[in-house]
Amino acid sequence: MPCLVLLLAFLSPRLAIIITWLFSNVLERAYDGFIVPILLFLFLPWTMLAYAWMYNSGLRVEGIEWVLVGFAFLIDIGSALGGMRGRRGD
Repeated sequence: MPCLVLLLAFLSPRLAIIITWLFSNVLERAYDGFIVPILLFLFLPWTMLAYAWMYNSGLRVEGIEWVLVGFAFLIDIGSALGGMRGRRGD
C-alpha cells in the first residue's frame, strides 16, 4: 500500500491523500480534528503527506524526519510560486 500511495503522490498528492484516508488510519493518527487537515489538503498537500507518514513511522516527528517534512514544504511553496509566476507570464 505505501508504494502505491507514493506512486500516486507523484501524479497527484491530493489523490494520494484521499487514498490514504480511505484505506488506512495514518491521517487520523497524525492529525487531531478536521480544520488543520482540510487546510493542509488545500494549500500544502506534500507537507500533509510527509508529516503524516513520518508521524506514522515513529509516532513522533523528530530529527531527520523534520528535514523531510521541510523538503515537502519547500516543494509545496515552489509549486505555488511557480504557478503564480506562470500566470503572470514571466
